[in-house]
Amino acid sequence: MARNIQSLERAAAMLRLLAGGERRLGLSDIASSLGLAKGTAHGILRTLQQEGFVEQDDASGRYQLGAELLRLGTTYLDVHELRARALVWTDDLARSSGESVYLGVLHQQGVLIVHHVFRPDDSRQVLEIGAMQPLHSTALGKVLSAYDPVAHSEALEADRKAFTDRTVCDLDAFEHLLDLTRARGYAADVEETWEGVASLAAPIHDRRRMPVGAVGIAGAVERLRRDGELRPELIAAVRDCARAVSRDLGAGRF
Repeated sequence: MARNIQSLERAAAMLRLLAGGERRLGLSDIASSLGLAKGTAHGILRTLQQEGFVEQDDASGRYQLGAELLRLGTTYLDVHELRARALVWTDDLARSSGESVYLGVLHQQGVLIVHHVFRPDDSRQVLEIGAMQPLHSTALGKVLSAYDPVAHSEALEADRKAFTDRTVCDLDAFEHLLDLTRARGYAADVEETWEGVASLAAPIHDRRRMPVGAVGIAGAVERLRRDGELRPELIAAVRDCARAVSRDLGAGRF
């Protein structure tokens, strides 16, 4: 049986102690509560402080939970609420469009797939929850880059790799695509990331009207296009799904 790492156990206990208190705690309080030597406790606190998980008050020298830990907790809650609110609507979108549906959020200079509904047929498919997609070429990524300032910065700073001869890598051309995305309320990817595959996506907003994710469909180019153009009924279905999830998150009408 694998042994636990003692320093991590002590750090976790320290965070729980700070989370359970109604006031900041001093080094002596923390060390005595956990049965640690002051030097050991101070070393762990210093590491947690460097990572942003713990903050020290300059005046009193006492410790409290840091902003980074709170940010991680908020992100966890936001993603899980987003997925929970989107479950019914993404199922409906898969049925109405006949295509696979993806729910994505910004994560480490890319799009993290947090929910995936299979195309409603008998074909063999692979669950892609946890997969990463690029920001600059996919429909989900373009939507996030167009509406989320952080995603926009990440897309500009990242290496915009050409996946096919249709991938837009030039900065000015990419910015034009984002302007177009904001103007029409959705983004498209027609063989820019994968040969033979097209996708559509629209933004999801929360109660603060802030972009929190994107929802979209992906499938064979010949199914998503008609007479060389993306099918308008599929564009409308994707946008309706995004609006419905946004409403459930408290965003109201867009």
